[in-house]
Amino acid sequence: MRDSKLLDAPKREELSYYIRGEAMAIGIGSVENTVIDTRGIVFATHAAMKMAIKQLFPAPEALLIDYLVLPGIKLPQKGVTDGDSLCLSIACASIIAKVNRDHLMVELDETYPGYGLAVHKGYGTAEHMRCLSEKGPSPIHRKSFRPVAECSSNSVSLPLRERRK
Repeated sequence: MRDSKLLDAPKREELSYYIRGEAMAIGIGSVENTVIDTRGIVFATHAAMKMAIKQLFPAPEALLIDYLVLPGIKLPQKGVTDGDSLCLSIACASIIAKVNRDHLMVELDETYPGYGLAVHKGYGTAEHMRCLSEKGPSPIHRKSFRPVAECSSNSVSLPLRERRK
């Protein structure tokens, strides 16, 4: 196990399956793109982590978190710099989160075809930027992110149903 960013997708899938079989508990938190756009990425990250913690059974006695600590959580916690490369539990959480996000992108690709979400998983690849430039942002794009905002201002303003064609 190591930092999920250093693993290819098939290896993350394999490890995710193993982790799910061995973990005492797993929680997944997710917030809508509109929360990120209105409240900011830090707020959204904290909210998603708090959702994930509430799902854990048995409840955790302490938290190890990659880089940060969560305000308002009354558990002992430690933010570990480079935690996904130094701490097994953080690395496992990172793998589970990334695989969950990849699966979500594949699902969203069916709802929003033509953006290549199943391939680039929403990362700012050249292909993704090309799709954004041609089609404009979809309802799931985070409009507060500079590349999306720039593509939005440069794109032709067509109704969403026309952009999908």
